[in-house]
Amino acid sequence: MEVKTVATFECGIIEREYQLVGQSITANFPKGFPDAAIKVQMDFEKRMDEVANNKSKRVLFSPYMSNGIFATYFACLEVEEINKVPEGMMGIKLPLMKYAKISCSNKTIGQGYDKLFAWMGENGYKQKQNDSCSIEIFYFEEDAEEEVVEILIPIQ
Repeated sequence: MEVKTVATFECGIIEREYQLVGQSITANFPKGFPDAAIKVQMDFEKRMDEVANNKSKRVLFSPYMSNGIFATYFACLEVEEINKVPEGMMGIKLPLMKYAKISCSNKTIGQGYDKLFAWMGENGYKQKQNDSCSIEIFYFEEDAEEEVVEILIPIQ
């Protein structure tokens, strides 16, 4: 019997900029993950109501940067405008960027990364290393065991 999943593993290219407000955590990489990511997301969930001008509390944006030794991972909401940033949080404007994108799920993130990087290689895309962040986007659903996640990798 085949188990159905919300992951489609559809790949594509998008070009977007983001204005985000949220919290971050820095931990050893890869040893500290995914525990650090889960912790910052749970901590942020308790403070989401403090973020003014948010577009949706059902979509969590998690940009991150890693150098292979440690990583900084964010839990954020997208906002119309960064104007009021609650204490202990940060406003982040990610500039217009082209991203390779895949749709997977919270249960298939590892597969999502593998498939996206393979697709990028097959199509001649390289990950942009400077002045950019990869992003995980979580789409929350009430009482769902498996939720849609999009992975965005900046490309050059």
